Amino acid sequence: MTDLESRTMRKVTRRFVPLLIVCFVISFLDRVNVGFAALTMSADLRFTSTVFGLGAGLFFIGYFFFEVPSNLALERVGARRWIARIMFTWGILSGLTAFITGPWSYYAVRILLGAAEAGFFPGVILFLTYWIPERYRGRVVGAFMAAMPFASVFGSPLSGWLLGLNGVLGLKGWQLMFIAEAVPSLVLAVVILMVLRDSPAHAEWLAEDERAWLTATLNEDRQRVVAVNDHGFINIVKRPVILMLAAAYFGIVGINFGLSFFLPQIVREFHLSLMQVGLVAAIPFAVGGLGMLWWGRRSDHHDERRFHVLFPMGLAVAGLAGSTVVTVPALKLALLCLASFGVFSALPIFWALLPGLLGPAVAAVGFAVINSLGNLSGFAAPYVVGVIKDATGSTAGGLQAIAIYGAIAWLILSLVSRRHRRGSELRELSEARS
Repeated sequence: MTDLESRTMRKVTRRFVPLLIVCFVISFLDRVNVGFAALTMSADLRFTSTVFGLGAGLFFIGYFFFEVPSNLALERVGARRWIARIMFTWGILSGLTAFITGPWSYYAVRILLGAAEAGFFPGVILFLTYWIPERYRGRVVGAFMAAMPFASVFGSPLSGWLLGLNGVLGLKGWQLMFIAEAVPSLVLAVVILMVLRDSPAHAEWLAEDERAWLTATLNEDRQRVVAVNDHGFINIVKRPVILMLAAAYFGIVGINFGLSFFLPQIVREFHLSLMQVGLVAAIPFAVGGLGMLWWGRRSDHHDERRFHVLFPMGLAVAGLAGSTVVTVPALKLALLCLASFGVFSALPIFWALLPGLLGPAVAAVGFAVINSLGNLSGFAAPYVVGVIKDATGSTAGGLQAIAIYGAIAWLILSLVSRRHRRGSELRELSEARS
């Protein structure tokens, strides 16, 4: 690494990456804080578990339909203005959740919140391609994904504390929570407008030689990208490997959001105060976040992906299923920690595994399809848990359903990655003989 490269990347990462990670933490918190609100909101508004689960999941319906249009708009109007727009509108809608009065207003706000936030994560990933050379991009994306569990580590105690402020300003605790946790996104929208730039050409804070090096390096990266136009979008979507990987990701996401939306209710059954629920619910997410960082580094060190995605995924299934059959709070919490470690450790390795499974010609479209279809699990998982909880009086049956599909996802991923490994070994053997 030359001094010019080191200087340039240090300036770029310090200016953008911490800010965007904070934005992602806030976005994930605004997405899942409804799980904490349910501790008191459901009783105040007389929501059944089915109503809660359906509303929580409808976020992902809005997200699904507006993700691609949002990214197209970002390219037209520029990343700086569009990302700021996303943050401002989701902040407004997240705050408006405080004023819902029944199921239909709840459903409407959740769908609109998903539509407003749609495109933020893929938009940021697209923005990074304008600024971060390919060889640096993996570690930056890994840092973003680590923000998911750490958002809950930070947000769980905060949400528990805010729920306890019932009656302040004449509002319920859950109303104060939605309003207070919406404010940072409104502030960050202004910061984004001030700090972000759409391309290195507009970076007045880079020296001329730094700007020239960065522009040339990014242009080289773009020239190496293989176009997918000749393959056809529909032909790519119909490929069995794409659909199988989307089905596998559906299972991973289901465990993730099963934990994110229902962990506060599970911990509440330990007969703790709201503040204590917030503190205890943060523990599995802390384990998941630390595990994600450690396991990702281990995978990179050994240059191995298949075992490093299948093993934690198996732990996630076992931990989630096991937590539903034990009654001792400490043991249940330990199994939930195991599930959190597993699912959050599997997530970044899954995405690191995909380029080798798909190949460069279809990777860009394949990633988008797998992400969009897999994220629909964010709708299905909470709805299924809510319906089963209303029927049985417990979240256990719903979480078991998620674990069963997680096991199916593990099997799918095992078969797909095994076939890829066998194909790679045959190609290496053929090359060695020739």
